[in-house]
Amino acid sequence: MHQSADESDHTRHQQHRRHQHDEHQHGGHASWRTAAQATAHCLTGCAIGEILGMVVGTSLALHNGATVAVSIALAFVFGYALTMRGVLRAGLPVRQALKVALAADTVSIAVMEIIDNTVMVAVPGAMDAGLATALFWVALAFSLLLAFVLTVPVNRWMIARGRGHAVVHAYH
Repeated sequence: MHQSADESDHTRHQQHRRHQHDEHQHGGHASWRTAAQATAHCLTGCAIGEILGMVVGTSLALHNGATVAVSIALAFVFGYALTMRGVLRAGLPVRQALKVALAADTVSIAVMEIIDNTVMVAVPGAMDAGLATALFWVALAFSLLLAFVLTVPVNRWMIARGRGHAVVHAYH
């Protein structure tokens, strides 16, 4: 008997959930390595959007609030796009891939964006320093590093509960 694509996806998802339960749920633990890998994946898309947003906002001399808004929007777009790329390659339809990306990345990207934009705004002169200054780039690099470090425990907690990047692993 031949399974439909939806039944196949459902079966794969159920198998993943069982594996996930065995690997991550016992005792509510997930490895730090798994959490760091998930965070690095999320940070890649987030950083592309964040850097692009900061560069666009700074080069256009936008108000700091507008620059932050552009950075946040682009971080979510690129973060979701990177996850969707892999999930679409696994054969999921666009609508389902978007749902997986939203479930996998929303909290992680939101935490990173809160941290890195807070740092950029809090470092005196960083937002107004301009693209040719070390202050701008050092502050941005520090903000992304700090966002990574502080988001790893969040992702570890979520993965241990079958949330966040745990939902993507069925499609890799």
